[in-house]
Amino acid sequence: MKQLTALQQQGRRSNSFRGASSPLDAGVEGSIRSPATIFWLVLHGLCCLISLVLGFRFSRIVFFLLFSTASSPSATTIYTSLQTTVPSSAATSPPERNVSGGGGGSRVVVGRHGILIRPWPHPDPAEVMTAHKIIERVQLEQRSQYGVKSPRTVIAVTPTYVRTFQTLHLTGLMHSLMNVPYDVIWIVVEAGGATNETASLIARSGLRTIHIGFDTKMPVLWDDRHKLESKMRLHALRVVREKRLDGIVMFADDSNMHSLELFDEIQKVQWVGAVSVGILAQSGGSEEGELPVIRKDDSEKDDKDPQLPVQGPACNSSNHLVGWHTFDSSPYLEKSARYIGDGAVVLPRKLEWAGFVLNSRLVWEDADKPGWVKEFEAVGRDGEDVESPLSFLNDASVVEPLGSCGRKVMLWWLRVEARADSKFPARWIIDPPLDITVPAKHTPWPDAPPELPSSVEKVISIQETTDKRASKNGSRRKRSSRSKRKHTAKVIDEQVSTRHSGDN
Repeated sequence: MKQLTALQQQGRRSNSFRGASSPLDAGVEGSIRSPATIFWLVLHGLCCLISLVLGFRFSRIVFFLLFSTASSPSATTIYTSLQTTVPSSAATSPPERNVSGGGGGSRVVVGRHGILIRPWPHPDPAEVMTAHKIIERVQLEQRSQYGVKSPRTVIAVTPTYVRTFQTLHLTGLMHSLMNVPYDVIWIVVEAGGATNETASLIARSGLRTIHIGFDTKMPVLWDDRHKLESKMRLHALRVVREKRLDGIVMFADDSNMHSLELFDEIQKVQWVGAVSVGILAQSGGSEEGELPVIRKDDSEKDDKDPQLPVQGPACNSSNHLVGWHTFDSSPYLEKSARYIGDGAVVLPRKLEWAGFVLNSRLVWEDADKPGWVKEFEAVGRDGEDVESPLSFLNDASVVEPLGSCGRKVMLWWLRVEARADSKFPARWIIDPPLDITVPAKHTPWPDAPPELPSSVEKVISIQETTDKRASKNGSRRKRSSRSKRKHTAKVIDEQVSTRHSGDN
Protein backbone atom coordinates (compact mmCIF):
# COMPACT_ATOMS: atom_id res chain seq x y z
CA MET A 1 0.00 0.00 0.00
CA LYS A 2 2.78 2.37 0.85
CA GLN A 3 4.45 1.69 -2.50
CA LEU A 4 1.20 2.41 -4.36
CA THR A 5 0.68 5.75 -2.59
CA ALA A 6 4.29 6.80 -3.38
CA LEU A 7 3.81 5.98 -7.06
CA GLN A 8 0.58 8.00 -7.19
CA GLN A 9 2.28 11.07 -5.63
CA GLN A 10 5.15 10.91 -8.16
CA GLY A 11 2.67 10.78 -11.01
CA ARG A 12 0.81 13.81 -9.70
CA ARG A 13 4.08 15.79 -9.46
CA SER A 14 5.12 14.91 -13.03
CA ASN A 15 1.69 15.97 -14.31
CA SER A 16 1.93 19.28 -12.47
CA PHE A 17 5.39 19.99 -14.00
CA ARG A 18 4.10 19.18 -17.46
CA GLY A 19 1.15 21.51 -16.98
CA ALA A 20 3.37 24.34 -15.84
CA SER A 21 5.91 23.95 -18.67
CA SER A 22 3.39 23.69 -21.43
CA PRO A 23 2.76 27.47 -21.68
CA LEU A 24 6.49 28.14 -21.91
CA ASP A 25 6.98 25.65 -24.70
CA ALA A 26 4.07 27.17 -26.49
CA GLY A 27 5.54 30.67 -26.16
CA VAL A 28 8.93 29.54 -27.50
CA GLU A 29 7.40 27.76 -30.44
CA GLY A 30 5.27 30.82 -31.14
CA SER A 31 8.24 33.13 -31.06
CA ILE A 32 10.22 30.91 -33.39
CA ARG A 33 7.40 30.78 -35.85
CA SER A 34 6.97 34.60 -35.88
CA PRO A 35 7.90 36.21 -39.24
CA ALA A 36 10.15 38.93 -37.72
CA THR A 37 12.40 36.40 -36.01
CA ILE A 38 12.67 34.31 -39.13
CA PHE A 39 13.58 37.45 -41.15
CA TRP A 40 16.42 38.47 -38.80
CA LEU A 41 17.76 34.93 -38.71
CA VAL A 42 17.82 34.78 -42.50
CA LEU A 43 19.45 38.24 -42.68
CA HIS A 44 22.12 37.25 -40.16
CA GLY A 45 22.90 34.07 -42.08
CA LEU A 46 23.10 36.02 -45.33
CA CYS A 47 25.52 38.50 -43.73
CA CYS A 48 27.67 35.62 -42.49
CA LEU A 49 27.86 34.15 -45.98
CA ILE A 50 28.78 37.52 -47.50
CA SER A 51 31.43 38.01 -44.79
CA LEU A 52 32.99 34.65 -45.63
CA VAL A 53 33.21 35.64 -49.28
CA LEU A 54 34.45 39.23 -48.87
CA GLY A 55 36.70 38.66 -45.86
CA PHE A 56 35.20 41.21 -43.45
CA ARG A 57 32.11 41.69 -41.34
CA PHE A 58 29.44 42.78 -43.76
CA SER A 59 26.94 43.17 -40.97
CA ARG A 60 28.72 46.39 -39.84
CA ILE A 61 27.92 48.07 -43.15
CA VAL A 62 24.31 46.90 -42.96
CA PHE A 63 23.84 48.30 -39.47
CA PHE A 64 25.62 51.52 -40.56
CA LEU A 65 23.12 51.93 -43.43
CA LEU A 66 20.06 51.03 -41.36
CA PHE A 67 20.78 52.90 -38.12
CA SER A 68 22.76 55.90 -39.47
CA THR A 69 21.86 59.26 -37.87
CA ALA A 70 21.69 60.91 -41.30
CA SER A 71 18.44 60.53 -43.23
CA SER A 72 20.21 59.52 -46.43
CA PRO A 73 23.94 58.69 -46.15
CA SER A 74 26.00 60.23 -48.90
CA ALA A 75 28.15 58.26 -51.27
CA THR A 76 31.33 59.74 -49.81
CA THR A 77 30.58 58.51 -46.29
CA ILE A 78 29.79 55.05 -47.58
CA TYR A 79 33.00 55.06 -49.63
CA THR A 80 35.15 56.15 -46.68
CA SER A 81 33.60 53.53 -44.42
CA LEU A 82 34.21 50.88 -47.04
CA GLN A 83 37.77 52.13 -47.53
CA THR A 84 38.54 51.82 -43.81
CA THR A 85 37.02 48.34 -43.62
CA VAL A 86 37.56 46.64 -46.97
CA PRO A 87 41.18 45.68 -47.71
CA SER A 88 42.69 46.83 -50.96
CA SER A 89 43.05 44.60 -53.95
CA ALA A 90 46.74 44.35 -53.16
CA ALA A 91 45.88 42.47 -49.96
CA THR A 92 45.84 39.19 -51.80
CA SER A 93 49.58 39.41 -52.49
CA PRO A 94 51.91 40.67 -49.73
CA PRO A 95 53.24 44.11 -50.78
CA GLU A 96 56.79 45.34 -50.49
CA ARG A 97 57.54 47.46 -47.45
CA ASN A 98 58.62 50.96 -48.40
CA VAL A 99 60.42 52.80 -45.59
CA SER A 100 61.66 55.70 -47.67
CA GLY A 101 60.50 59.15 -46.76
CA GLY A 102 59.18 59.97 -50.22
CA GLY A 103 56.25 57.54 -50.51
CA GLY A 104 52.85 57.60 -48.88
CA GLY A 105 53.44 54.52 -46.74
CA SER A 106 52.83 50.84 -47.37
CA ARG A 107 50.36 48.18 -46.35
CA VAL A 108 51.11 45.05 -44.38
CA VAL A 109 48.39 42.40 -44.22
CA VAL A 110 47.80 40.79 -40.82
CA GLY A 111 45.09 38.13 -41.15
CA ARG A 112 42.30 39.69 -43.21
CA HIS A 113 42.95 43.29 -42.22
CA GLY A 114 45.45 45.71 -43.74
CA ILE A 115 47.67 47.91 -41.59
CA LEU A 116 49.04 51.19 -42.94
CA ILE A 117 52.70 51.72 -41.99
CA ARG A 118 53.97 55.31 -42.14
CA PRO A 119 57.50 55.95 -43.38
CA TRP A 120 60.05 56.89 -40.71
CA PRO A 121 60.68 59.47 -39.29
CA HIS A 122 57.77 61.35 -40.85
CA PRO A 123 55.89 61.00 -44.13
CA ASP A 124 56.24 64.68 -45.00
CA PRO A 125 59.60 66.44 -44.36
CA ALA A 126 57.91 69.81 -44.93
CA GLU A 127 55.70 69.22 -41.90
CA VAL A 128 58.79 68.43 -39.79
CA MET A 129 60.46 71.69 -40.83
CA THR A 130 57.24 73.58 -40.15
CA ALA A 131 57.10 72.12 -36.64
CA HIS A 132 60.71 73.16 -35.98
CA LYS A 133 59.99 76.69 -37.21
CA ILE A 134 56.97 76.91 -34.93
CA ILE A 135 59.05 75.81 -31.93
CA GLU A 136 61.78 78.30 -32.81
CA ARG A 137 59.24 81.08 -33.15
CA VAL A 138 57.72 80.23 -29.76
CA GLN A 139 61.17 80.34 -28.15
CA LEU A 140 61.88 83.73 -29.71
CA GLU A 141 58.60 85.09 -28.39
CA GLN A 142 59.37 83.76 -24.92
CA ARG A 143 62.82 85.43 -24.96
CA SER A 144 61.36 88.72 -26.17
CA GLN A 145 58.75 88.75 -23.38
CA TYR A 146 60.66 87.26 -20.46
CA GLY A 147 64.33 87.53 -21.47
CA VAL A 148 66.65 90.41 -22.27
CA LYS A 149 64.76 93.13 -24.09
CA SER A 150 67.59 94.52 -26.22
CA PRO A 151 70.48 91.99 -26.19
CA ARG A 152 73.95 93.12 -27.14
CA THR A 153 76.55 91.26 -29.15
CA VAL A 154 78.90 88.97 -27.24
CA ILE A 155 82.57 89.47 -28.21
CA ALA A 156 84.58 86.45 -27.03
CA VAL A 157 88.39 86.78 -26.91
CA THR A 158 90.34 83.50 -26.93
CA PRO A 159 94.15 83.15 -26.89
CA THR A 160 95.35 79.81 -28.26
CA TYR A 161 98.19 77.98 -30.02
CA VAL A 162 98.71 74.69 -31.86
CA ARG A 163 99.26 71.84 -29.42
CA THR A 164 97.99 68.37 -28.58
CA PHE A 165 94.92 69.50 -26.61
CA GLN A 166 93.99 72.46 -28.82
CA THR A 167 91.31 70.57 -30.75
CA LEU A 168 89.86 69.23 -27.50
CA HIS A 169 89.66 72.65 -25.82
CA LEU A 170 88.55 74.70 -28.83
CA THR A 171 85.82 72.20 -29.75
CA GLY A 172 84.27 72.46 -26.29
CA LEU A 173 84.39 76.26 -26.32
CA MET A 174 83.07 76.38 -29.88
CA HIS A 175 80.01 74.30 -28.97
CA SER A 176 79.32 76.56 -25.99
CA LEU A 177 79.43 79.67 -28.19
CA MET A 178 77.25 78.03 -30.83
CA ASN A 179 74.49 77.54 -28.25
CA VAL A 180 74.47 81.19 -27.17
CA PRO A 181 71.10 82.75 -28.15
CA TYR A 182 72.71 86.10 -29.02
CA ASP A 183 74.95 87.41 -31.77
CA VAL A 184 78.55 86.30 -31.17
CA ILE A 185 81.84 87.61 -32.54
CA TRP A 186 84.69 85.20 -31.80
CA ILE A 187 88.19 86.76 -31.80
CA VAL A 188 90.86 84.04 -31.79
CA VAL A 189 94.46 85.17 -31.21
CA GLU A 190 96.99 82.46 -32.10
CA ALA A 191 100.54 82.47 -30.77
CA GLY A 192 103.23 81.79 -33.36
CA GLY A 193 101.12 83.15 -36.22
CA ALA A 194 97.81 82.13 -37.75
CA THR A 195 97.75 78.53 -39.01
CA ASN A 196 95.42 76.66 -41.33
CA GLU A 197 94.82 74.06 -38.63
CA THR A 198 93.25 76.57 -36.26
CA ALA A 199 91.42 78.35 -39.09
CA SER A 200 89.76 75.14 -40.30
CA LEU A 201 88.73 74.29 -36.75
CA ILE A 202 87.04 77.60 -35.90
CA ALA A 203 85.42 77.77 -39.35
CA ARG A 204 83.16 74.84 -38.40
CA SER A 205 81.36 76.98 -35.83
CA GLY A 206 79.47 79.05 -38.37
CA LEU A 207 80.00 82.11 -36.16
CA ARG A 208 81.51 85.43 -37.15
CA THR A 209 85.19 84.86 -36.39
CA ILE A 210 88.26 87.09 -36.46
CA HIS A 211 91.47 85.04 -36.61
CA ILE A 212 94.56 87.03 -35.63
CA GLY A 213 98.15 85.85 -35.62
CA PHE A 214 100.60 86.78 -32.85
CA ASP A 215 104.27 86.60 -33.80
CA THR A 216 105.62 85.38 -30.45
CA LYS A 217 105.55 81.65 -29.84
CA MET A 218 104.02 80.23 -26.70
CA PRO A 219 106.72 79.61 -24.06
CA VAL A 220 107.05 76.41 -22.06
CA LEU A 221 107.08 77.95 -18.57
CA TRP A 222 103.69 78.67 -17.01
CA ASP A 223 104.64 82.15 -15.72
CA ASP A 224 105.80 83.22 -19.16
CA ARG A 225 102.67 81.75 -20.71
CA HIS A 226 100.40 83.80 -18.40
CA LYS A 227 102.23 86.98 -19.38
CA LEU A 228 102.06 86.23 -23.10
CA GLU A 229 98.34 85.44 -22.91
CA SER A 230 97.74 88.87 -21.32
CA LYS A 231 99.55 90.51 -24.25
CA MET A 232 97.44 88.49 -26.70
CA ARG A 233 94.23 89.69 -25.02
CA LEU A 234 95.44 93.30 -25.24
CA HIS A 235 96.11 92.73 -28.94
CA ALA A 236 92.50 91.52 -29.38
CA LEU A 237 91.20 94.63 -27.58
CA ARG A 238 93.17 96.78 -30.05
CA VAL A 239 91.25 95.06 -32.87
CA VAL A 240 87.98 95.87 -31.07
CA ARG A 241 89.18 99.47 -30.78
CA GLU A 242 90.17 99.77 -34.45
CA LYS A 243 87.04 98.11 -35.85
CA ARG A 244 84.78 99.74 -33.25
CA LEU A 245 83.00 96.50 -32.43
CA ASP A 246 79.99 97.21 -30.26
CA GLY A 247 79.02 94.69 -27.59
CA ILE A 248 80.18 92.99 -24.40
CA VAL A 249 83.76 91.70 -24.32
CA MET A 250 84.35 88.47 -22.41
CA PHE A 251 87.64 86.62 -22.09
CA ALA A 252 86.85 82.99 -22.97
CA ASP A 253 89.98 80.88 -22.58
CA ASP A 254 89.88 77.70 -24.64
CA SER A 255 90.32 75.34 -21.67
CA ASN A 256 87.70 77.02 -19.44
CA MET A 257 84.14 75.74 -19.00
CA HIS A 258 81.21 78.13 -19.32
CA SER A 259 77.59 77.86 -18.26
CA LEU A 260 74.98 79.19 -20.70
CA GLU A 261 73.54 81.18 -17.81
CA LEU A 262 76.74 83.24 -17.87
CA PHE A 263 75.88 84.70 -21.29
CA ASP A 264 72.49 85.83 -19.99
CA GLU A 265 74.08 87.35 -16.88
CA ILE A 266 76.68 89.44 -18.71
CA GLN A 267 73.90 91.23 -20.62
CA LYS A 268 73.25 93.19 -17.40
CA VAL A 269 76.67 94.88 -17.49
CA GLN A 270 76.77 98.61 -18.02
CA TRP A 271 80.56 99.19 -18.09
CA VAL A 272 82.67 96.65 -16.16
CA GLY A 273 81.41 93.47 -14.51
CA ALA A 274 82.93 90.64 -12.50
CA VAL A 275 81.80 87.03 -11.93
CA SER A 276 83.01 84.33 -9.59
CA VAL A 277 85.37 81.76 -11.11
CA GLY A 278 85.66 78.22 -9.80
CA ILE A 279 89.30 77.10 -9.70
CA LEU A 280 89.77 73.48 -10.80
CA ALA A 281 93.45 73.03 -10.06
CA GLN A 282 94.54 69.67 -11.45
CA SER A 283 97.54 67.55 -10.54
CA GLY A 284 99.43 65.01 -12.56
CA GLY A 285 98.47 62.10 -10.35
CA SER A 286 100.37 63.04 -7.19
CA GLU A 287 98.04 63.13 -4.21
CA GLU A 288 100.34 65.49 -2.33
CA GLY A 289 99.69 68.32 -4.74
CA GLU A 290 95.90 68.06 -4.86
CA LEU A 291 93.79 70.83 -3.37
CA PRO A 292 91.80 69.89 -0.27
CA VAL A 293 88.08 69.22 -0.46
CA ILE A 294 86.19 71.45 1.98
CA ARG A 295 83.22 69.84 3.70
CA LYS A 296 80.74 71.05 6.27
CA ASP A 297 82.09 68.82 9.02
CA ASP A 298 85.63 70.11 8.49
CA SER A 299 84.52 73.73 8.58
CA GLU A 300 82.62 73.18 11.82
CA LYS A 301 85.61 71.58 13.49
CA ASP A 302 88.15 74.21 12.42
CA ASP A 303 88.00 77.65 13.99
CA LYS A 304 89.48 79.35 10.91
CA ASP A 305 87.42 79.92 7.79
CA PRO A 306 88.76 77.55 5.10
CA GLN A 307 89.84 78.96 1.76
CA LEU A 308 87.37 78.17 -1.01
CA PRO A 309 88.83 77.51 -4.48
CA VAL A 310 86.95 80.50 -5.92
CA GLN A 311 87.96 83.89 -7.32
CA GLY A 312 85.49 86.71 -7.56
CA PRO A 313 83.82 89.74 -6.04
CA ALA A 314 82.96 89.82 -2.32
CA CYS A 315 79.80 91.66 -1.26
CA ASN A 316 78.28 92.74 2.02
CA SER A 317 74.76 92.09 3.29
CA SER A 318 73.38 94.94 1.17
CA ASN A 319 74.85 93.42 -2.04
CA HIS A 320 77.51 96.08 -2.52
CA LEU A 321 81.06 95.33 -3.61
CA VAL A 322 83.46 95.59 -0.69
CA GLY A 323 86.47 93.60 -1.93
CA TRP A 324 87.71 90.51 -3.71
CA HIS A 325 87.94 86.86 -2.76
CA THR A 326 91.15 85.33 -4.09
CA PHE A 327 92.46 81.81 -3.85
CA ASP A 328 95.41 81.52 -1.47
CA SER A 329 97.99 79.55 -3.44
CA SER A 330 100.95 80.17 -1.07
CA PRO A 331 100.79 76.66 0.53
CA TYR A 332 101.14 75.11 -2.96
CA LEU A 333 103.85 77.29 -4.48
CA GLU A 334 106.61 74.75 -3.82
CA LYS A 335 104.51 71.97 -5.36
CA SER A 336 103.12 73.95 -8.29
CA ALA A 337 103.99 73.24 -11.92
CA ARG A 338 106.76 75.28 -13.51
CA TYR A 339 106.50 74.15 -17.12
CA ILE A 340 103.75 72.85 -19.41
CA GLY A 341 103.28 69.12 -18.98
CA ASP A 342 104.62 69.09 -15.43
CA GLY A 343 102.89 66.63 -13.12
CA ALA A 344 102.36 69.18 -10.32
CA VAL A 345 99.41 71.48 -9.60
CA VAL A 346 98.76 74.30 -12.09
CA LEU A 347 97.82 77.43 -10.12
CA PRO A 348 95.99 80.52 -11.42
CA ARG A 349 96.85 84.14 -10.94
CA LYS A 350 95.42 86.30 -8.18
CA LEU A 351 92.58 87.47 -10.45
CA GLU A 352 92.03 85.82 -13.81
CA TRP A 353 90.97 87.72 -16.93
CA ALA A 354 88.13 85.24 -17.43
CA GLY A 355 86.32 86.64 -14.38
CA PHE A 356 85.76 90.08 -15.98
CA VAL A 357 83.52 91.43 -18.74
CA LEU A 358 83.79 94.85 -20.38
CA ASN A 359 81.68 97.16 -22.42
CA SER A 360 83.52 97.41 -25.73
CA ARG A 361 83.13 101.22 -25.75
CA LEU A 362 85.62 101.44 -22.88
CA VAL A 363 88.43 100.81 -25.39
CA TRP A 364 87.07 102.98 -28.19
CA GLU A 365 89.13 106.01 -29.08
CA ASP A 366 86.38 108.64 -29.35
CA ALA A 367 83.52 107.64 -27.11
CA ASP A 368 81.67 108.95 -24.10
CA LYS A 369 83.39 107.12 -21.27
CA PRO A 370 83.32 107.64 -17.50
CA GLY A 371 86.15 109.57 -15.89
CA TRP A 372 87.41 106.59 -13.90
CA VAL A 373 88.56 104.82 -17.09
CA LYS A 374 92.24 105.01 -18.05
CA GLU A 375 93.43 105.66 -21.55
CA PHE A 376 93.83 102.42 -23.43
CA GLU A 377 97.26 103.26 -24.80
CA ALA A 378 98.57 103.90 -21.28
CA VAL A 379 97.82 100.31 -20.22
CA GLY A 380 100.53 97.79 -20.95
CA ARG A 381 103.00 100.40 -22.17
CA ASP A 382 106.64 99.32 -22.59
CA GLY A 383 105.61 95.66 -22.41
CA GLU A 384 104.62 95.70 -18.75
CA ASP A 385 102.49 92.82 -17.49
CA VAL A 386 98.74 93.42 -17.15
CA GLU A 387 97.45 90.93 -14.61
CA SER A 388 93.73 91.71 -14.92
CA PRO A 389 91.30 94.23 -16.49
CA LEU A 390 91.37 96.18 -13.23
CA SER A 391 94.42 97.90 -14.73
CA PHE A 392 92.04 99.85 -17.02
CA LEU A 393 90.31 101.47 -14.04
CA ASN A 394 91.36 104.27 -11.73
CA ASP A 395 88.82 103.15 -9.14
CA ALA A 396 88.14 99.40 -8.72
CA SER A 397 85.04 100.01 -6.60
CA VAL A 398 82.94 100.77 -9.70
CA VAL A 399 83.00 97.13 -10.82
CA GLU A 400 79.52 95.61 -11.06
CA PRO A 401 79.30 92.20 -9.32
CA LEU A 402 77.28 89.64 -11.30
CA GLY A 403 75.79 86.28 -10.48
CA SER A 404 73.86 87.18 -7.30
CA CYS A 405 76.74 89.41 -6.22
CA GLY A 406 79.35 86.68 -6.75
CA ARG A 407 77.40 83.90 -4.99
CA LYS A 408 76.81 81.94 -8.22
CA VAL A 409 79.69 80.23 -9.98
CA MET A 410 78.98 80.11 -13.73
CA LEU A 411 82.58 79.76 -14.97
CA TRP A 412 85.31 77.24 -14.17
CA TRP A 413 89.04 77.75 -14.71
CA LEU A 414 91.05 74.68 -15.67
CA ARG A 415 94.48 74.09 -17.19
CA VAL A 416 95.10 70.60 -18.53
CA GLU A 417 97.87 70.20 -21.09
CA ALA A 418 99.96 67.43 -22.56
CA ARG A 419 103.74 67.46 -22.62
CA ALA A 420 105.27 70.07 -24.88
CA ASP A 421 107.10 67.38 -26.87
CA SER A 422 104.06 65.08 -27.27
CA LYS A 423 103.27 63.97 -30.82
CA PHE A 424 99.84 64.10 -32.45
CA PRO A 425 98.53 63.97 -36.05
CA ALA A 426 98.03 67.31 -37.77
CA ARG A 427 94.38 68.43 -37.45
CA TRP A 428 93.81 65.00 -35.86
CA ILE A 429 93.35 63.55 -39.34
CA ILE A 430 94.90 60.09 -39.72
CA ASP A 431 96.56 59.97 -43.13
CA PRO A 432 97.92 57.44 -44.12
CA PRO A 433 95.73 54.87 -42.33
CA LEU A 434 96.90 53.22 -39.15
CA ASP A 435 98.98 50.06 -39.18
CA ILE A 436 97.24 46.80 -38.31
CA THR A 437 98.20 45.67 -34.83
CA VAL A 438 95.36 43.19 -34.23
CA PRO A 439 93.95 41.29 -37.25
CA ALA A 440 90.18 41.23 -37.74
CA LYS A 441 89.47 37.58 -36.82
CA HIS A 442 87.08 35.82 -34.51
CA THR A 443 89.50 36.27 -31.63
CA PRO A 444 90.93 39.73 -31.04
CA TRP A 445 94.44 38.45 -30.32
CA PRO A 446 97.07 37.37 -32.83
CA ASP A 447 97.95 33.69 -33.13
CA ALA A 448 101.68 34.11 -32.57
CA PRO A 449 102.81 35.55 -29.23
CA PRO A 450 104.73 38.82 -29.41
CA GLU A 451 108.48 38.60 -29.63
CA LEU A 452 110.25 39.53 -26.43
CA PRO A 453 113.21 41.94 -26.32
CA SER A 454 116.74 40.56 -26.09
CA SER A 455 117.17 41.70 -22.49
CA VAL A 456 114.03 39.86 -21.40
CA GLU A 457 115.16 36.73 -23.27
CA LYS A 458 118.50 36.83 -21.44
CA VAL A 459 116.77 37.13 -18.08
CA ILE A 460 114.47 34.22 -18.92
CA SER A 461 117.40 32.06 -20.09
CA ILE A 462 119.29 32.83 -16.85
CA GLN A 463 116.24 31.89 -14.82
CA GLU A 464 115.84 28.64 -16.78
CA THR A 465 119.49 27.69 -16.20
CA THR A 466 119.24 28.45 -12.49
CA ASP A 467 116.07 26.37 -12.31
CA LYS A 468 117.78 23.50 -14.09
CA ARG A 469 120.79 23.68 -11.77
CA ALA A 470 118.53 23.77 -8.75
CA SER A 471 116.61 20.71 -10.01
CA LYS A 472 119.90 18.83 -10.64
CA ASN A 473 121.19 19.68 -7.17
CA GLY A 474 117.93 18.54 -5.65
CA SER A 475 118.04 15.21 -7.49
CA ARG A 476 121.67 14.66 -6.40
CA ARG A 477 120.74 15.34 -2.78
CA LYS A 478 117.87 12.89 -3.00
CA ARG A 479 120.15 10.20 -4.47
CA SER A 480 122.84 10.75 -1.80
CA SER A 481 120.24 10.54 0.98
CA ARG A 482 118.93 7.29 -0.47
CA SER A 483 122.45 5.77 -0.72
CA LYS A 484 123.19 6.84 2.88
CA ARG A 485 120.01 5.15 4.04
CA LYS A 486 120.93 1.94 2.20
CA HIS A 487 124.44 2.02 3.61
CA THR A 488 123.22 2.48 7.20
CA ALA A 489 120.72 -0.36 6.74
CA LYS A 490 123.50 -2.70 5.50
CA VAL A 491 125.73 -1.78 8.47
CA ILE A 492 122.90 -2.51 10.95
CA ASP A 493 122.24 -5.89 9.34
CA GLU A 494 125.91 -6.85 9.57
CA GLN A 495 126.02 -5.85 13.26
CA VAL A 496 122.93 -7.88 14.04
CA SER A 497 124.31 -10.93 12.23
CA THR A 498 127.64 -10.72 14.13
CA ARG A 499 125.77 -10.51 17.46
CA HIS A 500 123.76 -13.60 16.63
CA SER A 501 126.89 -15.50 15.68
CA GLY A 502 128.59 -14.44 18.93
CA ASP A 503 125.63 -15.64 21.08
CA ASN A 504 125.66 -19.02 19.38
